[in-house]
Amino acid sequence: MKLFVTGGAGFIGSNFVRHILQKYPDYKVTNFDKLTYAGNLDNLADIAQGERYDFIKGDIADEAQVNEALARGYDAVINFAAETHVDRSIHAGARDFVLTNTLGVQTLLDAVRRHDIKKMVQISTDEVYGSLELEDSSQFTEDTPFQPNAPYAAAKAGGDLMCRAAFKTYGAPVVVSHCSNNYGPYQFPEKLIPFFIFKALKDELLPLYGDGRNVRDWLYVLDHCEAIDLMVHKGVAGEVYNIGGHNERSNLDIAKIILKELGKPESLLTFVADRPGHDRRYAIDASKIERELGWKPKRDFATAIRETIRWYQEHTNWVAKLEARKAELNPHIK
Repeated sequence: MKLFVTGGAGFIGSNFVRHILQKYPDYKVTNFDKLTYAGNLDNLADIAQGERYDFIKGDIADEAQVNEALARGYDAVINFAAETHVDRSIHAGARDFVLTNTLGVQTLLDAVRRHDIKKMVQISTDEVYGSLELEDSSQFTEDTPFQPNAPYAAAKAGGDLMCRAAFKTYGAPVVVSHCSNNYGPYQFPEKLIPFFIFKALKDELLPLYGDGRNVRDWLYVLDHCEAIDLMVHKGVAGEVYNIGGHNERSNLDIAKIILKELGKPESLLTFVADRPGHDRRYAIDASKIERELGWKPKRDFATAIRETIRWYQEHTNWVAKLEARKAELNPHIK
């Protein structure tokens, strides 16, 4: 089987590429990535020379690049390529988010039909559903209406709606996932868990928005990769699958866990002004993918978060190289 993975140099994408190549010895994977600040080929340095892996630098919003690449023939497209940092979408502007997360998805959908590819999996987010109240026990289901509150989430919702329209109009073989917050190795250090880890390692303050009680459902990245694997092989065209870790934690809880694991004092916690439109709580009902595709998260949070913290402690050079590359690509971003 030949897989075309977009955004495969990013956090979840690189973990998925490695998962596929390790699990399926006869599969081949092409990684198509624009290599923006968060795309890092070092994430795949250990498998880059293998005969079953190759890399193409390209932009999913560029129709010519996408069609030239897909003309080589593939069985499935898995789209991880996205602008994902919420704060950037708020403070730096949403244009790049719309170009990649909406127009880029539409470009892929058109190319999938043109090249007669049998499956496309669109990796999306639970943030398209909006926000839940802390005191509410409800969870997002696949039928929850879209109510995105940040420009990032709105752009992702746009791509998801293009998938729905492509299926309804053309019968496009597309499957969509909405996943909760991921954690694990190779995550870009602007994201909450690695961000806090590196702040703590340097004895710097860990800034928490608002009161720190905003809740997210945390899922280990390799559990997510196994869910996507099932969607590639068993997912039904036109269907949406929610993927969650059954592990709701507040940002304050996450910060305290990291400090405790690293032997750092809670005096490093500090509270800063909340960001605009900050969603209060996300919670995923993953019963559909569990029931229909047989998926369940395997990793225990307490063990996996310790392993994640240890990984970043042992890979400080990886982060230093990434930060240097980010500064080179985006010298205006602090």
